[in-house]
Amino acid sequence: MDLILVRFLFIALLSGVCYFLHPFSVTSWVGAAGGAVAAVAVIVFELRVRALSLRRLIGAVAGSVLGIFGAALFCLVLRSAPLSSATSAAVQIFVLLLMTYVGLLVGANKGDLLNPAALGTVFSGEKPTRRSAKVLDTSVIIDGRIADIAEAGFIDGVMVVPEFVLRELQIVADSTDGSKRQRGRRGLDMLQRMQSNTNIKVQIVPDDFPSIREVDLKLLELAKKWEAKVVTNDFNLNKVAQLHRVEVLNINDLANALKPVVLPGEKMNVLILKEGKEYNQGVGYLDDGTMVVVDHARKMIGRAIEISVTSVLQTASGKMIFGKMEENGRVAIEPPRAGPIDLAHLPFNGDKADGSDVPSRPATPTR
Repeated sequence: MDLILVRFLFIALLSGVCYFLHPFSVTSWVGAAGGAVAAVAVIVFELRVRALSLRRLIGAVAGSVLGIFGAALFCLVLRSAPLSSATSAAVQIFVLLLMTYVGLLVGANKGDLLNPAALGTVFSGEKPTRRSAKVLDTSVIIDGRIADIAEAGFIDGVMVVPEFVLRELQIVADSTDGSKRQRGRRGLDMLQRMQSNTNIKVQIVPDDFPSIREVDLKLLELAKKWEAKVVTNDFNLNKVAQLHRVEVLNINDLANALKPVVLPGEKMNVLILKEGKEYNQGVGYLDDGTMVVVDHARKMIGRAIEISVTSVLQTASGKMIFGKMEENGRVAIEPPRAGPIDLAHLPFNGDKADGSDVPSRPATPTR
């Protein structure tokens, strides 16, 4: 609001000066109108300059200065040319404007090659801070794992949370649906948890893009403006960001990368939680959520047993591990399979509790 008031005062002041001084021998009202137009043009130029990065701004200023210096040298040569005074003046003005314009554009275009940090500590904090920033999506805030990752120190820089994301979180938290309301409140709690940690920098920014309605597109525009990365676990946002050439940190990709590599023949301890789909199967889960299907373990529900891994399957829904229990102190060896498993038709839904989420396996042939 204060900036808008200053701009109006600037327009009124320049209009008043032109009204009383009559520039170019024009009438008072024409001079006032011309002053107002000139003031508006200056404000538009100021808005464009504010949108420039520091590197482009330094490049544009340097290019303009070099252009003016080159035009001055060129005009010294023109003065000795056999031209009339009016023609010489017009050519000199044209050369000055041309060199300044070209220097301005070329300098702004090549400004990204500059390193403001090398000019002193005054410029050292602007670009690195923004480039190391991470723009948080609504889904990743509600997910909550970003707080654990940041507290562990695996993500550096400033965690940027735009106000339109906060508004979306508040709408979810105020929803009449109990599940949505709980998720929204969880997201707000995660933000408060990160803000209370002195080792994590969380910055709420008012940047908004009123012409864009979708929150995902606003996030991408903010990431472009800050030259930052978007942190999300939304698959669709990940794909759209790649099309817009915006870098994305996907929490789900990180979780998949951190899952332990299990090879056939390895031993592990698993707590059997429920029945499997096939007869006498038991199902358990690792700490990272990986499903483990154990043959002949139905009677072991509620107990932790040692198993030997027989195979590992990677499906579209995630990784699955098949294993067998120890028998008489020895590892049961699985006979060769009757044929390959068609993974494309395996049903898998980790949310079911009746054991129907475990895919069928071919019957083990008898010896």
